[in-house]
Amino acid sequence: MDVVIPFRGDPAELELLRQRLGRLRLRPGDSLVVVDNTPGAEPAGAATRPSADPVTVLCAADRMTPAYARNRGAARGSAEWIAFLDADTLPGCELLDRYFDPLPDRRTGLLGGAVLDEAVPPGGRVAARYAYLREVSSQEATYRFGRWGYPKTSNAACRRAAFEALGGFREDIRAAEDADLAYRLRGAGWEIERRDRALVVHRNRATVRGFVVQRAVHGSGGAWLDREYPGSFPARRLPGLVWWAIRTTAGGLVCAARSRDRDGAVRALLGPLDDVAFELGRSIPNHRPLAGVAGIRWSRWMARASRC
Repeated sequence: MDVVIPFRGDPAELELLRQRLGRLRLRPGDSLVVVDNTPGAEPAGAATRPSADPVTVLCAADRMTPAYARNRGAARGSAEWIAFLDADTLPGCELLDRYFDPLPDRRTGLLGGAVLDEAVPPGGRVAARYAYLREVSSQEATYRFGRWGYPKTSNAACRRAAFEALGGFREDIRAAEDADLAYRLRGAGWEIERRDRALVVHRNRATVRGFVVQRAVHGSGGAWLDREYPGSFPARRLPGLVWWAIRTTAGGLVCAARSRDRDGAVRALLGPLDDVAFELGRSIPNHRPLAGVAGIRWSRWMARASRC
């Protein structure tokens, strides 16, 4: 199996990622590559690998999308399966073995591993606590869409034959490339299987700003998906949603104050904001690169804010 992780950050964060990935058990024939998609990184194809380090770092910043980074990483390998992880996940040491317990059917093109939100104590950061309570990174959050459900590529493995036959991820979009790949795989006759024992822990955004930006990006991807696959992510009426959010937040905060329920206040504050940010994000173009000076400025701001 070839393991591919897109990354965007500074050298210190990259070193921490190397350390986290060092616990992953590899077998002969496996590979592990981090694809640095940070603005200013060296051109695609430049790879570094310190001695005795199983992690290869490939610099690929020609196009600023996670999909582009994943495709570049996948292209370097030749294993039958490609595992895709996010840089803010912590994989268990036996993750790769558990993907193949049981062995996938020959018509299976995609395996969805499990994602557990990192535990945050009751007194922790508001945004991170909300994400933990709502299990926003869980695969259940996208599986619940029924016929439009899909596994997130924060922890998923794709059969190389299926991946290459479809041309990999769409590189010109910022978000929803994992859903798009899953839909195209199904359309080509491939099946999707769950692997709930193949578990990673996901670290969520620590700040409210970072969380809101992330949800807006997801909304942008949702709108794009609904145009490409009508009915997959229909829009909600924004004026009604905003008034609902105001009423729900006010009422929830009052109830939480009366009962001295901090988690209730967290849900009341961020739950409606979550929904509104997603819907507002639908107006943001999902294609990359964004055109014009305004688009470039917006893209840079989003990149900075999403790391907070």
